[in-house]
Order: sequence, then C-alpha cells, then structure tokens
Amino acid sequence: MKILVSAKRVSDPNAKLAIAKDGKWIEGDVEYILNPFCENAIECALQIAEANEGTETVAIGIGDDETARFIRQGALARGIDRGILVSAEEASIDSDLIARIYQGVVHREKPDIVLLGKQAIDGDSNQVGQLLAEYLGWPQATFASKVEVSGNKAIVTREVDGGLETLEVSLPCVITADLRLNEPRFASLAGIMKAKKKPFDELEIDDLDLEDTDTKVQIVGLSTPSGRKAGVIVKDVTELVQKLRSEARAI
Repeated sequence: MKILVSAKRVSDPNAKLAIAKDGKWIEGDVEYILNPFCENAIECALQIAEANEGTETVAIGIGDDETARFIRQGALARGIDRGILVSAEEASIDSDLIARIYQGVVHREKPDIVLLGKQAIDGDSNQVGQLLAEYLGWPQATFASKVEVSGNKAIVTREVDGGLETLEVSLPCVITADLRLNEPRFASLAGIMKAKKKPFDELEIDDLDLEDTDTKVQIVGLSTPSGRKAGVIVKDVTELVQKLRSEARAI
C-alpha cells in the first residue's frame, strides 16, 4: 500500500501580516507553520502504515524552497518515508491548480490513498480534496474523525451537521482529515536526524504534464480590515434602545 499525504505550509494565524504596496500579496518576514489539518493527515498516514506492514508513506508540499523545511520537519521527522516538493509561487496558484498538481503527482506515484487536511487555515477554502477526487474519479470521504483500512476498503467516520456519518469507500480513494481525527505525535530528535537523509524529490509543475495550468481565481486586491470604532456612553435605557434601533439597526 502507498499513501500520499499533504504537508502544506501556512502563515501563522497569530502573526501580524503586512500587505504589499501593490495590494496583491503579503510581504515582510512572514512566520509560517505546518497546516494543523495536514498534521492530522500525517498522523493518520503513520497510524495506517503501522497497522499495515509494507505501507509506504509520501509527503507532498507545494511552494518555494522554504516549503521543503516544513516537509522534512513536519512529515519526514515524524516518520513519513519520503518527500516531494513541487516548486510554485503560492501567490499565483489557486485551489483548482493545487488539485491538478496533486492529480499529476498521483499519476506518477499511483498511491492507494491520498490523505489531505480538510482545509488550509490561511485560505480556508476547503476545496482541494473534493476537486482532486473529481479529477481522479475516485471515491472521497471528507471531514474524517476516524479512519480504518481493511483490505481494499477504508471505513471513514465523518463529522456532519447532524452528527456522525460512517462511509465505506473502496481504494484508491481521497480522505480529508478533521482536527478530531487524532492527536499528532511530536518529532523525536532521532526522527529529525533521520529526516535529513530520507529521499526527497523536487519537481517543477512542467514535470507533471498537466493539460491546463491556468488558475480560475485571481487575487484582485488585499486590504487590512478597518479598526473598531470607539464606543459611546448613553445616559439611559431609552437612548440605548433608540441607538440600537436607528443607528446599529440591531432591533
């Protein structure tokens, strides 16, 4: 069995971002982390591999050279067997192109399972897993909170608005991980040292022989949200109700 798992770099949600002068992207010394949902996907891939002897795990990241560090430290150091970096400018790709890049890598690697984080916490689009499954023509199970693999099938418990839903999907398939799927392990010192010597491939988008590399979404402009206005003090309840009705339009 072979599992392909995502290792996406995202901007740290606790960091303050500065928008470039042209308003098209962010600039400065941006702090990054590994996407938390990808951490759950990586842990799930490791658990499946531990339960199924002979399973190979492969982590893939898309971005610049710095992304390679997150693949090694966030995936290979935890126990993933090897890594793949597809070089691309993050500012110039959208969810659809990312899905097609994954599709190209799937055609090269021929995995039995593709495990992705259900979404990236920077864009929050929650599209890549579903798009990839459509392009591949594979069954999918999204928002997974439990995954079991038995033979050529995966049994996935997924979180839906009404509670929990259990699906049985045949392999090959696409699964996207939710936060409650597991508790990601920490990378050990030995794992960090081993990660430096694990196989690591670097590809260009042109190496994937994609039929279409155009993006469907264009960033028109970014802007910083306006700050909150100062509050006002009212003299009595009557004035408060009047302001809520006429100014805030809350009642």
